Amino acid sequence: MKFKSGFVTIIGRPNVGKSTLMNQIIGEKIAIMSDKPQTTRNKIQTIYTEKDFQIIFLDTPGMHKPKNKLGEFMQKSAQQTLNEVDVILLVIDDTADMGPGDQYILEMLKNIKTPIILVVNKMDKITPKKFEEIYNMYHDKEIFKDIVAISAQENKNVQKLIEKIVDFLPDGPQYFPADMITDQPEKVIVSEIIREKLLHYLHEEVPHGVAVEVMSMKRRENKDIVDINATIYCEKKSHKGIIIGKNGRKLKGVGKSARQDIENLLGSKVFLELWVKVKEDWRDQQNILNTLGYKL
Repeated sequence: MKFKSGFVTIIGRPNVGKSTLMNQIIGEKIAIMSDKPQTTRNKIQTIYTEKDFQIIFLDTPGMHKPKNKLGEFMQKSAQQTLNEVDVILLVIDDTADMGPGDQYILEMLKNIKTPIILVVNKMDKITPKKFEEIYNMYHDKEIFKDIVAISAQENKNVQKLIEKIVDFLPDGPQYFPADMITDQPEKVIVSEIIREKLLHYLHEEVPHGVAVEVMSMKRRENKDIVDINATIYCEKKSHKGIIIGKNGRKLKGVGKSARQDIENLLGSKVFLELWVKVKEDWRDQQNILNTLGYKL
């Protein structure tokens, strides 16, 4: 039997469930999930391997019009993958009335030669009539090789989507070991887990003006404990107080929630120390973006 392998990028407007889909396929928490748009800032490479195929997924930042240097990085990061992969998944959801954001993405895809599969997510929230409308609207664009309805959250039709992807993969080698699920360093995943918890706990108070850098991560000698020291950067002094919260409660909540996920990831007990520092307008300062890993 021939072995098939290839690279697949997941694109779409912010907040349509791209990271949820990738986590569901991989079965591990690699891409952070949040109900805030623009959660994913970097391309995250994950690997899904079966006996006769291997799919390497790139989860990209949500497509949007950039407002600052961080936004520009996110947008370039997403666009660069389109001609470098074997299959493109365009994910939309139950709110898929074709607005300016959708038109922007479709216009960009018109001249792409890579096979594109439209993935209609959150099918559990879509009536048959609404799905027919969405199907016809996108089918008429004549740029999709296939259209698949799924619910990433409820794991409905995800296996069918995987089978469709494999149909478009070329014969190729197994690029990564069968038990490897990501090429991301542990520090990167840990920082993303902490940032997810910040997005959850802060609600709309400090939406995207936060970044997390893991300063140190070391396993104690002769003990099943990993000591992690991480710094949370925010843009304003007033934000620092919001992140810490009254009597430090909010920061403690972030730390406790993050520690539980990190322990699941590492399979060890974790001692997590969090610090909050102000870096004004860090999203528009290229040297700071470089330090935090946001460089092309």
